[in-house]
Amino acid sequence: MSSTTTKNSLGCVQPFSSTSSSRLQALYSDFSRQKHSNPASYHSNVEWWRKALVTILSTGTQSLSVPLDHQSGCHDQAGADRLVLHYGSDLLDRLKFPKVGKPLALGAVFVHYLNAKTSIYDPGWLPGRIASYVVGKPLWWALEQMGIVGEDGILGGSGSTYRSQQTDRAWWGDYVFVALLEKAADRVMEIQDRRLAGPGEALYTVDTFREVFAQAVGGDVAGSLSDTDAKVLLKYLERERGVIVVEKEVIKFVDSSTSVEDRTITAVDRGILELKTAIRNLNAQVEALQRKINEWTKRASLALQQKQKPVAINYLKNRKEVEALLEKRLASLGTLESTLLTVEAAAGDVEIMKSYETSTVTLRAILAHPSLQRENIDKTMDALSEANADAKEIDDAVRMGADVAMGTEYLIDEAELEAELNALVQEAEAEKSQQAQSRQEVLVQTSAPVHTPEETGKQTAPHHESSFMVPAS
Repeated sequence: MSSTTTKNSLGCVQPFSSTSSSRLQALYSDFSRQKHSNPASYHSNVEWWRKALVTILSTGTQSLSVPLDHQSGCHDQAGADRLVLHYGSDLLDRLKFPKVGKPLALGAVFVHYLNAKTSIYDPGWLPGRIASYVVGKPLWWALEQMGIVGEDGILGGSGSTYRSQQTDRAWWGDYVFVALLEKAADRVMEIQDRRLAGPGEALYTVDTFREVFAQAVGGDVAGSLSDTDAKVLLKYLERERGVIVVEKEVIKFVDSSTSVEDRTITAVDRGILELKTAIRNLNAQVEALQRKINEWTKRASLALQQKQKPVAINYLKNRKEVEALLEKRLASLGTLESTLLTVEAAAGDVEIMKSYETSTVTLRAILAHPSLQRENIDKTMDALSEANADAKEIDDAVRMGADVAMGTEYLIDEAELEAELNALVQEAEAEKSQQAQSRQEVLVQTSAPVHTPEETGKQTAPHHESSFMVPAS
């Protein structure tokens, strides 16, 4: 990379910081003729300029008071336009490079936005109507690449026509970069979703909108949302996104599905916003009074150090007066904040009651359906009962069929069952009789007389002898 690129402030801006002087010379030249002779180089140059202009626009670089090549460094500019490109001599001067000059062909397509009557997403824009809204004669080649103008375009044209229109300043003006606008709108909705806690959080003035959504355009500096960017962003959120209503400096966020009839700013909305504005102004007064008190205190202390007692006493008197006024303002602030909470609560109750009413109407509409009438309910339940009975019969038939298929079907013989029952009864009685006989024998044995050993011997001896006698022949 040459020293020319690194010595100027564009060296810290992409893609300038990564581009050599020789490459810049090609990019700053009129490369429109390369569209047919060298299309790869042509489209590469177009993409490079697109990125360059996005960076210049999104960082607020176009609003610097002196040319870029004379800057000592790159700084994020507070209050600079970051959504609207101001195409004209000032921008060309800021893009001027030593030994390279000014760009002869800027490579981006910007929509002429604020004067449009319909949405930029209206299908009617393409292909014919786009010529009225896209950056035109100074960027004629940009339209050529879209096939809108030039030899093959719908508007026709030639190289000489391009060269004559290239210096035509009638097309200089303000143009919106839609991609940056869409990104900013997304960030606005993210911030609003985090803030939304009551009816008052959906209402803004233009000034409070710029303050709350200052970071939506990507700048890191407080107050980076310029007046022009705010107007463009509000128009986009209202017309393309349908998420806000704007009426006489009053901005109200609404749901995108809200009907046209409900997209209004009511007297209640204005009352809430007036309360919010009054509270905001009182807070500013309280902060200013507190700063004055601190200032009088410092002056009194300094006067005492310098042994200027009368002066110190005068400062203290001033502080007392300011402190008295501060107490009054704080009391008023407390009253207004309490009133705002009450009003917001009441407004919230109104919304809740509307929801209840809607729910009631919906429930009654459902209950009024013919299928929920008593006669229809009885008919339906009877039909359900019959259907269940039919289902049971079918289930029983299927089971019996399965038994037949598996060979498990059999006929029940009542006589056989009776015989089996009698056999079981007889078997039980026989077992009972046998148990009784066994108990009787046990009783008999236990009731026999008891003999002494001698008697036992006498009685048993003959028995043993006779037991061995042989009967007479």
